Amino acid sequence: MTVRASKFKTSGLWSGIIRWFDSYAAVDNTYTEKKQIDWIRTLPFILMHLSCFAVIWIGWSPAAVAVAVFLYAIRMFAITGFYHRYFSHRAFKTSRLMQFFFAALAASAVQRGPLWWASHHRHHHACADQGNDPHSPDQHGFLWSHMAWFLSRDNFSPRHERIKDFSRYPEMRLLDRFDMLMPVVLAVLLYALGEWMALYYPDLGTNGLQMLLWGFVISTLVLYHVTFTINSLAHTYGSRRYSTKDNSRNNLLLALLTFGEGWHNNHHYYPGSARQGFFWWEIDITYYVLLVMEKLGLIYDLRAVPDRVIQLGERQ
Repeated sequence: MTVRASKFKTSGLWSGIIRWFDSYAAVDNTYTEKKQIDWIRTLPFILMHLSCFAVIWIGWSPAAVAVAVFLYAIRMFAITGFYHRYFSHRAFKTSRLMQFFFAALAASAVQRGPLWWASHHRHHHACADQGNDPHSPDQHGFLWSHMAWFLSRDNFSPRHERIKDFSRYPEMRLLDRFDMLMPVVLAVLLYALGEWMALYYPDLGTNGLQMLLWGFVISTLVLYHVTFTINSLAHTYGSRRYSTKDNSRNNLLLALLTFGEGWHNNHHYYPGSARQGFFWWEIDITYYVLLVMEKLGLIYDLRAVPDRVIQLGERQ
């Protein structure tokens, strides 16, 4: 099924505001350059960073920090296991219900919808570190590759031609078009949780605003920038086991922080595997969780690393 942008096309301030709520609202690119930042659409991203200063007045509690850590971990898995290894590379199979559940969970990480994320990632693999790679640090510099690329008008829309397989699901199009839906749901639930805890468990010393700040804002921002390092730092710092046409690197620290994504040179050499830490000493938390899910029957047909790829890596 062909995915079309909304026919309602505007420009300027009102256009940017509409795209906060409807990501398929048509973008007027007639007056823009490819690297022009869409500042109006980007305003919530900026405000989230500034809101961290509210911790000075709101404070912290062990309960709020624990929720922040939990939401970092579960949403990191949803991004790495599903947005990346499932939707982008089809490295395993699952039911339509599980597909939707983890797409919705990943969407709550505020990294756009599943079709947008996967289509741009597929495009990255098709032209990694070449001139038309939207987030190559070699081509565009650190800041652009880290985060400015997805704030630009040129990369606002999904690359629908690269994601026709998952675009046929109406629920995926819904999550993708209204990509602020799940973040808003999560934020509201966290505020309600904090107020409930303040009322019934006051000894925990938390409240709605504190839970919102730590559980949603701070957790999401840390998740943002750790995930973004795979575009920027994992193409700059680390070792290269395999000779690839791009500058992908293996980086242990990034692998630990991103649950296995830091084995980026491995991944670029053979991107179809559900496992990115190809050797036993390469810690890949996402893959371990996927193995458990396979044992439980939640997913199936995990794609393995071929023996020839392992043998080649052993000789390097």
